[in-house]
Amino acid sequence: MDSDFEPLSPAQARVLGVLVEKQHTVPDSYPLSLNALVSGCNQKTARQPVMELDEPTVLQALDELKRRHLVVEVSGSRVLRFDHNTARGLAVPGQAVALLAMLMLRGPQTAAELRLNCERLHRFADISSVEAFLDELAAKTPPRAVKLPRAPGEREARWAHLLCGEPAQASEGRSPVTDAVGASSLDEMRAELDRQAAELVALRAELSQLRTQLQNELGLSAPTPEIPDAI
Repeated sequence: MDSDFEPLSPAQARVLGVLVEKQHTVPDSYPLSLNALVSGCNQKTARQPVMELDEPTVLQALDELKRRHLVVEVSGSRVLRFDHNTARGLAVPGQAVALLAMLMLRGPQTAAELRLNCERLHRFADISSVEAFLDELAAKTPPRAVKLPRAPGEREARWAHLLCGEPAQASEGRSPVTDAVGASSLDEMRAELDRQAAELVALRAELSQLRTQLQNELGLSAPTPEIPDAI
């Protein structure tokens, strides 16, 4: 992976991540057939975001990955199968391949989350060892991973891969969860302001009615001094 590395598309990253994952989780079925690869790309669990890739899209991604020597086609059977070449293609060790695969499949994660999610791909001794490989990826030229700014309310910073270019979270400094919470809070504030405005209108009407009633009971011809609306 040199300085002229062309970013992967989301589909290419998903295909590459699935091949790395399935090599370890279903070794008896690996290398993967096209059908198995499509199914792995479209899993509803352990995927962020969830995708719906069809066969032509996956085949197109495979062709591009083969051109870039990140995937090889395995012959010798009636069904075409595909194997990844991530470690050599990206010039990174196997431990780093496991981390990149999890980042491609599940999106930005903390070092602790990566250690847990990588358990079936590579068993890291502790979080420090995960962080050491992440730091090594971040120090590459060009970098393969980046530590994102810690969002408000988050205890730990998350990491993202850079194989698809700069992640949105890194450029914005915010996560989708943070954005969702912010939008939700803004809606709640607006609703509360609307409620308070309606309550103030009702209180003013009630105050005016009581004032008129008091004047009638006292037989006052002149109005009593006006009570400020702020009361």
